[in-house]
Amino acid sequence: MPARRPAPSLLFTALAATLVLLPMAVYGLPGEDTGAPAADAPQVTEQPLTVGGGETIRELHQDTPFSMVALTAQDLTGTSARVRAKKADGSWGPWYDAEPMEGVGPQDAGPGLRGTEPVFVGRTTTVQIAVIRPPGTPAPAAPKPATKAPDLGYVPANVEQPVGQNLNAVLISPPQAPVDTLPVPSAVNAPGQPPNIIARPQWGADESMRCGPQYDVGIRAGIVHHTAGSNEYAPEDSAGIVRSIYEYHTRTLGWCDIAYNALVDKYGQVFEGRAGGITRPVEGAHTGGFNRNTWGVAMMGNFEVVPPTPIQARTTGRLLGWRLGMDRIDPRGQAVLPSAGGSFSKFPVGATPTLPAIFTHRDVGVTECPGNAAYALMDHIRDIAARFNHPPGPDDLAESLRGGAIFARWEAMGAMNSPLGRPTSLEAAGDRDARYVTFENGAVYWSPNSGAQPVVGEIYRAWGTLGFERGALGLPTSAEIHEPLWIVQNFQHGTLNFDRESGTVTRVADGVPVELPKPMIENPPVQLERFTPPISPS
Repeated sequence: MPARRPAPSLLFTALAATLVLLPMAVYGLPGEDTGAPAADAPQVTEQPLTVGGGETIRELHQDTPFSMVALTAQDLTGTSARVRAKKADGSWGPWYDAEPMEGVGPQDAGPGLRGTEPVFVGRTTTVQIAVIRPPGTPAPAAPKPATKAPDLGYVPANVEQPVGQNLNAVLISPPQAPVDTLPVPSAVNAPGQPPNIIARPQWGADESMRCGPQYDVGIRAGIVHHTAGSNEYAPEDSAGIVRSIYEYHTRTLGWCDIAYNALVDKYGQVFEGRAGGITRPVEGAHTGGFNRNTWGVAMMGNFEVVPPTPIQARTTGRLLGWRLGMDRIDPRGQAVLPSAGGSFSKFPVGATPTLPAIFTHRDVGVTECPGNAAYALMDHIRDIAARFNHPPGPDDLAESLRGGAIFARWEAMGAMNSPLGRPTSLEAAGDRDARYVTFENGAVYWSPNSGAQPVVGEIYRAWGTLGFERGALGLPTSAEIHEPLWIVQNFQHGTLNFDRESGTVTRVADGVPVELPKPMIENPPVQLERFTPPISPS
């Protein structure tokens, strides 16, 4: 029986939102047979909602747990909806807006079924759905009990057909990644190296559901979206959410495939979207009027008020920088794109607006997507995309650390103006569960037991000669403690004491002091025995 990995909670404590997660850790290694869809496909059920004009709140229950909810109807014009889930303790969670998918879907869909974005509400068996429809909207008539009637040879429309329009609630139960295959950190952030991309077979796409693909001439611009709904999902939920969106887009709404070319979750996991090859100009269905020759990326979550996580924004930028670079598109440049029109497009058929090479759904469509907080980050995302092929500088490295415990300690010390100075590395794996980042004048080491502790100056150099955390002293458990004649720092198995007058460092272990020789070279210490590559947030 394979050994289980340690629980990931300690890892997330250190890295918070500064992880990228390896796809092979979730769905197997490259080269494994992943062509067949996973057996645990999303379970989808529908329940009718009888609602008329004004606001109506309906409570729906299902014995089988589910965690995503969407609404469908032939026409959602003037309709808004919110969803909340009942928690295990009987209380109700927050309300989430179920945004109509305006301008998403096939350009020539015609008067087909319309839907909202599927909202992730967390695992539940009961939800409340609040629906607001235009005043005067007739509610569907409840089905009448069957009665014996003369055989007329036809069904009278005013007897059997409901009056008004039906609204359906779609309840989806996404599968989760097994607990013992939870993702582990990735190790790649080299210039020109794309983020790890979880391919369709790896996230479990059932290829029998789709049609297409359709190819364009080339990619001329990237378009940023959000999927709306809740931001409160775990990393092991993400693949199931993508599979559920795919199921909803294809089977429930009758589209050819998932609308987006790629999706990025809040942990930096990237999922291949529409089939046909992520390096090829596959035409998606993400931006009505502007699907041709564009590449759509959806950030998973709602960013109207809360911004994407730093790793999510950074990964989205790097992903777009990589993909646009294949077609030699400057992420800070512009593109002139012809509009195919549509009821939700801001531009009529034949218009040729000049747009940024990376723009958002709301720039061309009648929608709030990707939300105000994400829209405010667009220049930042363009900058990250434009620097894709450049070696990371101090600002890039600092951004890659944002959200973690090491970053928080460095920032509290003064960030770039701290005694540590500017970062010189990505976060990397140390001995066992330790993590570290090097800076101009030292390093910060973190572990679940010691917390994030800085090591600088002569004490850092002396500790390096002893083998860093792999040496007899172990990890630092405090920062420097300044005394009149000494600077003292505590470690797991002793202390290092710097003599202000002599400039020497003394190690004290088990009560025995030993004066250490000064390092022979002036360069910062380097652990040559490290073979674990650095952890990259994107």
